[in-house]
Amino acid sequence: MKNIVIIIFCISLIYGCKTEQSKNKSEAMDGPAKVTLTNTNGKYQLLVNNKPFYIDGAGLEFGNIEALAKHNGNSFRTWRTENGQRSGKEVLDEAYKHGLMVTMGIEVARERHGFDYDDEVAVKQQLENIREEVLELKDHPALMIWAIGNELNLRATNPKVWNAVNDISKMIHEIDPNHLTTTTLAGISQKEISLIKERCTDIDILSVQMYGDLPNLPKLIKEFGWEKSYMVTEWGATGHWEVPKTEWGAPIEENSTLKAANYLKRYKGGIEADTLQCIGSYVFLWGNKQERTPTWYGIFFEDGKESESVDVMHKIWNNKWPENRTPQIVSFTLNGNTAYENVNLEQGKTYEAILKINDFENDPINYKWEILPESTDLGDGGDYEERPEAIEINFENIEEGKVTFKAPESGVYRLFVYADDSFGHAATANIPFRVN
Repeated sequence: MKNIVIIIFCISLIYGCKTEQSKNKSEAMDGPAKVTLTNTNGKYQLLVNNKPFYIDGAGLEFGNIEALAKHNGNSFRTWRTENGQRSGKEVLDEAYKHGLMVTMGIEVARERHGFDYDDEVAVKQQLENIREEVLELKDHPALMIWAIGNELNLRATNPKVWNAVNDISKMIHEIDPNHLTTTTLAGISQKEISLIKERCTDIDILSVQMYGDLPNLPKLIKEFGWEKSYMVTEWGATGHWEVPKTEWGAPIEENSTLKAANYLKRYKGGIEADTLQCIGSYVFLWGNKQERTPTWYGIFFEDGKESESVDVMHKIWNNKWPENRTPQIVSFTLNGNTAYENVNLEQGKTYEAILKINDFENDPINYKWEILPESTDLGDGGDYEERPEAIEINFENIEEGKVTFKAPESGVYRLFVYADDSFGHAATANIPFRVN
């Protein structure tokens, strides 16, 4: 009996030691990540807890974090610590749950919204407010980089904004020695690079946001004399300011298949091509938003379905395509014309739209049609826009990929079509049209 007691005691002691070791290990994992940069003969390397980390990320404010991890992304960026739906801690907690690291955005006032960087009291108050945000989140294990402001150069004239960013970066480094800082630029120019090199020397990484012109970025980085590391914090669909327009001024949105092809082309030319200074990127947008249209920039649709651009990101992050591919658009016409041919209709007359689709697995395709008035709530620099309400149209003779309808009252509109494969993937296209 005595021997049995001794054995039980020993087992309990061993179990207790293992439990304590496990507890200590857990506590060690729950501490802040140590994030650093190395520069070896001009090649920059981001390290997280001393391990190389190339950013395969996405811009994600309200998007599907679980899906990002499923597709093998390793990081996401936000635009602010409080997004109105979830706290910064809740966002970081979910990132940690799925093994993702976060570049946490910090909201910084913009001159184009009326902030005056000559107002020293307001600038100081902003710094103190940001200090509280940083103190609250700085020790979270999913935190990687602080992004100070978003596109502060857009329509800005006062260079003191960069002094303010530099002061914020210094403050962050004083109270948070574990994480790096960056600030994001709308595009890139010699003027902004010179100002940042002069006034904003404390940031660790430059962040650039480019769309159609992204393949030129590595060349421009060298041409404008940026010698430190950088990352691309927004890139994706061709911008609404970069595309052709109809004769009545409506920007023509690329269909989802053309977008996907451009995503791959831009990644290879503008991000993958620079193996020395570029430390990774965040594709825009891992979610959905209204900006000119409900489908322009989000690579997910309003109902959560994935577009073909998600296939491309899967290919980039895994070096292989997903098992089930998204349907591809072959052609889309309204009254025999494409979106690039100034489609004019007459009120009350009947017209036909035809969508041709290719699906790799020959999955059955479901079609949805919708007509929206051309958006008039036009924001700037990604500011909030209200989605137009669909107009009531009795679509006639709906067949597979074909629909006829009577043109509504005079005005400017877009005909949208969505084609999904019943496996969570969809293709989309829209044609702007004018009714006389």
